[in-house]
Order: sequence, then structure tokens, then C-alpha cells
Amino acid sequence: MKCLFKDRIKELRIENKLNQSQLAEKCKVKQSCVSKWERGETLPDAQTIILLSEIFNESSDYILGIKDF
Repeated sequence: MKCLFKDRIKELRIENKLNQSQLAEKCKVKQSCVSKWERGETLPDAQTIILLSEIFNESSDYILGIKDF
């Protein structure tokens, strides 16, 4: 089963020792946005996905759960 964005973003956040507020600050969004991402209620826009790729040094395909590497 492929990992979903909501699972991947939480996993990466925890691995990088960030809380939701810290990740939100880096992404220039509210903490509630990160919470909604992790609950699978919303997805970030394309620019934010690119920023997340840079923050976590991972491909957007990995972050989105399209690829597992």
C-alpha cells in the first residue's frame, strides 16, 4: 500500500524533529494548515509542495506518496 501525503508529511516532520508550528512557520502557513494536511483534510498548493521538498530534502513525488524512494 502506498503511503499517502498525510502520512508522509507527518513522518518527515517527526523525523526532522519539528512540531506542527515550526513546520508551519517554515512554510509560511498557519499551524492549522499543517494539522489539516496531516489529517488528510487538505493538500498544500504546488509552491508549498516545492518548499516542503526543499525543507525535507526529498522529491515532491516522495512527499506526495507517489514514489517510495
